[in-house]
Amino acid sequence: MALPALPKVELRELGNTGLKLSCVGFGASPLGNVFGPVSDDEAIGSVREAFRRGINFFDTSPYYGGTLSEKVLGKTLKALGVPRSEYIVATKCGRYADGFDFSADRVTKSIDESLERLQLDYVDILQCHDIEFGSLDQIINETIPALKKLKEAGKIRFIGITGLPLGIFTYVLDRVPPGTVDVVLSYCHYGINDSALEDLLPYLKSKGVGVISASPLAMGLLTESGPPEWHPASAELKSACRAAAVYCKERGKNISKLAMQYSLSNKDISSVLVGMNSIKQVEENVAAAVELETVGKDEKTLAEVEAILKPVKNQTWSSGIQQS
Repeated sequence: MALPALPKVELRELGNTGLKLSCVGFGASPLGNVFGPVSDDEAIGSVREAFRRGINFFDTSPYYGGTLSEKVLGKTLKALGVPRSEYIVATKCGRYADGFDFSADRVTKSIDESLERLQLDYVDILQCHDIEFGSLDQIINETIPALKKLKEAGKIRFIGITGLPLGIFTYVLDRVPPGTVDVVLSYCHYGINDSALEDLLPYLKSKGVGVISASPLAMGLLTESGPPEWHPASAELKSACRAAAVYCKERGKNISKLAMQYSLSNKDISSVLVGMNSIKQVEENVAAAVELETVGKDEKTLAEVEAILKPVKNQTWSSGIQQS
């Protein structure tokens, strides 16, 4: 007797690209041992399970683990043994272990290095990584034109920009021809504690730009174990998130699942990107997405958590923005 089909995550269109991304995206930074060592078996197992459960979008960067994330992701995707058209790969340029360099020369070399590490002929999306740390005018006048040439050469299919402060996206998109930038990747701005990205969604839609939102758990704030020591949030924000996590745990609820489902609920966000490095994490994230689609989220607990976090709602932190 055939086994029942596994529930899979839904696919969503990404702006005007024609790509359909899994609503849960596989963040591959943990494959670069960013959060502790990951064996080849764990890496291959987690990517295989993700693909089996309908996750077709994998995001990495040469910055993660000093290029290790790209190498490991390349190896795991090859191990899938499926046609290249069945998965979508995004990587980044401009941010490296030794610092930032958004020059045309560096990003042009960067994609060749990334393709070699990923064992691919092209990536679907190449994103300028954390552009607030560079000159936004250089991004507009030098970096993006260089990426357009890479698009024409067939090394990349679509162009994206990433960063923390939301103002960087309007600054760039208002100064490049329509259709030049295909995707934005925002992080820590669409979660229970901070949903500031929501106000920008109509603008991004009007520009035909697809939206990916990363860090639904706010880099560890919305977890039972709490954020890492280096987390840049204020003591007030950390304290409120800790209180919310304890509140959930005392009632037999998991704040991380609630946070994931909150982020997934907005269909104008094509994919919610979350770091994964184990089959268990894949299963938990897929289960959260499937439950949201079939049963819905726990509105009562969500409302109670939102009330706890209301005094710190949309409180963010600096990431060193500068404009020239």
